[in-house]
Amino acid sequence: MSLFERRRSLFALAAASLVALANAPANAADAAEPTVLRFAWWGGGARHQATLKAIAAFERQNPGLKIKAEYMGFNGYLERLTTQIAGGSEPDVMQINWAWMAMFSKRGTGFTDLNQYRHVLALNQFSEQDLSMGMVAGKLNALPVGYSARIFLWNKAAFDRAGLPLPKTWDELFAAGAVFKQRLGPKAFPLDGELYDMILLSQAYVHQKLGTAYLDPKQPRVAMSPAAALEWVQTYKRLVDGHTATPLRLRASLGGAEKATEQQQDWVVGNWAGNYTWDSAIALRASTLDAQQKLALGEFPTLPGAANSGMFGRPSLMFAVGRNSKKAELAARFINFLLTDPEAARILGKTRGVPGAQSQFDLLVRENALPPLELQAHAQIQAQKQAGRIELPSPLFEHARMQKFMREVFETVAYGKTTDAEAAKRLVEEGNALLRRIK
Repeated sequence: MSLFERRRSLFALAAASLVALANAPANAADAAEPTVLRFAWWGGGARHQATLKAIAAFERQNPGLKIKAEYMGFNGYLERLTTQIAGGSEPDVMQINWAWMAMFSKRGTGFTDLNQYRHVLALNQFSEQDLSMGMVAGKLNALPVGYSARIFLWNKAAFDRAGLPLPKTWDELFAAGAVFKQRLGPKAFPLDGELYDMILLSQAYVHQKLGTAYLDPKQPRVAMSPAAALEWVQTYKRLVDGHTATPLRLRASLGGAEKATEQQQDWVVGNWAGNYTWDSAIALRASTLDAQQKLALGEFPTLPGAANSGMFGRPSLMFAVGRNSKKAELAARFINFLLTDPEAARILGKTRGVPGAQSQFDLLVRENALPPLELQAHAQIQAQKQAGRIELPSPLFEHARMQKFMREVFETVAYGKTTDAEAAKRLVEEGNALLRRIK
């Protein structure tokens, strides 16, 4: 072989090597880039740890998949999600509150329509009523993780010390305040709750008595008449002035008006003997009680002849797929895993409340993974729900701007800065004006 031919051969070999090198992966890990799915949620430490374990389980079932976990506490979560959705950079899967669909998907187009992926979703695990809660304009925007409602928790030991049975009627509830004050002292109250808790409790009474909640559930308008709004305000004042519920001023002086009940020392030792709260909060409330206290579920007081219980109930949490997701079917499969898979049920337990999917609920019951008090509360809520005595509220009731407005009005009442009539007028007139802006 001539020198020229040898050089040409070496040149060809080098060129071929360069081409092969250019087309080869830098290392074995780069040979197959993983599919990445983003999942955002909020919660506390227990929810975070359980969710990360569930993510790992789904990744094991789906080699080549990487789920990027984007989690945080509740504060700031909505603001971050709002920015992401506005910029078209929202996660593929996101945990949302039910009411947020009214903010992000007024026409049903703010999230992916999960009806397109029914073939990968076990929708038969949910009742038609539960599925309807995720529907907007005929589109399935989200699936419910569970269903939550307001219930009464009582410290039976405290009521025993006061010589009273647990309240079963509104009259017994209203009368308990004076008895507690007389027998246990001025620091003792039958009921504690943040301002919003008391707003909801007062609304329940008016809903039973006059047949309407504050907002119309079907259209953006105030449903209460001026007289009903006045009774709403006066019921709140009756709870506070009658020493039945802890006053806002008192709560504010003890570390902040919104400080959680279980963090209040008066709750821990049984000076505050009850709480009107979500059933999903039972474990939290029970976690700090000292050994002398005993938590019990209360009956939901109902006025004679009331057609509606006034119980405030709605999906606890929802899972939705971002409308800009390029992996929507995979995202739907992941949601289905979280909500219906037995392995996911065992991992997640009740970190997001009692599961809504029938198979997961049945599994946790069989394996004694749901505490008796939480099962009792679940049964109480389901009985009211199945009897048609819980009306799904207007999603605008939990709109951030509506929440701010209602709290502001009731704060002026709590601090004596307005009359009952003026507050009621604001709730009707300014409430309707706000609804016109945010509908």
